[in-house]
Amino acid sequence: MTNTLTVKDLMSKPITVAKSVPITEALDKMLDEEIDPLIVVHNNEIVGTVSRFHLAEKLGTKKNSDLSPNAIHVANALNEDFTIIYADEDLDILIPLLQQYKLVVVYDAENKLIGQVTSGDVLKHVRPDSDLLSVALNAYSIDADERVVHLRRRMIDENIPRFVVTEGDEVVGVVSETDVAVSLRKFRESVGDRHQEHQVRNILVRDIMSSPIISVEDDASLPDVIDLMLQKKISCVPVMIKGRLAGMITRMSLIQAL
Repeated sequence: MTNTLTVKDLMSKPITVAKSVPITEALDKMLDEEIDPLIVVHNNEIVGTVSRFHLAEKLGTKKNSDLSPNAIHVANALNEDFTIIYADEDLDILIPLLQQYKLVVVYDAENKLIGQVTSGDVLKHVRPDSDLLSVALNAYSIDADERVVHLRRRMIDENIPRFVVTEGDEVVGVVSETDVAVSLRKFRESVGDRHQEHQVRNILVRDIMSSPIISVEDDASLPDVIDLMLQKKISCVPVMIKGRLAGMITRMSLIQAL
């Protein structure tokens, strides 16, 4: 890792959303801008962030079932725990922050918001000096015929943002908090309030998963895998050994290896 780069060499433009807007608007912006999380502002001040994980949590909460997704505001899904860095600071300060937070807010010398840094911004410039399997995390799996309400519960209880989807011994897809948030939003916008509690239980993981799966073999080079993730704009890649699941490369696991 080079120490000649500073935060201003890596940062991208800040993507913000108002605390008062509906969570549907925040989700649309996340998908359009291909960013997660968003910086949340109120009265021109940063008050936290909002992530796809927290949107999926709120959209699936039973106590909100009688509300339209457009009636739930970003303030209800706000995470007030965020961190900042200054544009002239170096990677030795930035990397440890990104190992704890998905996004780091960038200020200038006058404490004004001028940028943000995510794992993707860093991985365009800096790569771990490791082999593929040493960077891979344990891959958590879920059956394709499992109900989405149970998937969402596991995500929250076990703090797992994505699962590999299996059908028997075969890996058939990946399902993430993004898939859950998008599917629950569509469901709640199309199904009447009095039918939601019953019908939501009919949505299966196979209905919302991303498929076909993008995976790599264990002999792939780590730089090639990182290039694949950045090119395809995906947050994870399952690692296979002779057709069997061996682990998962994620952007966070790559940052942890720096």
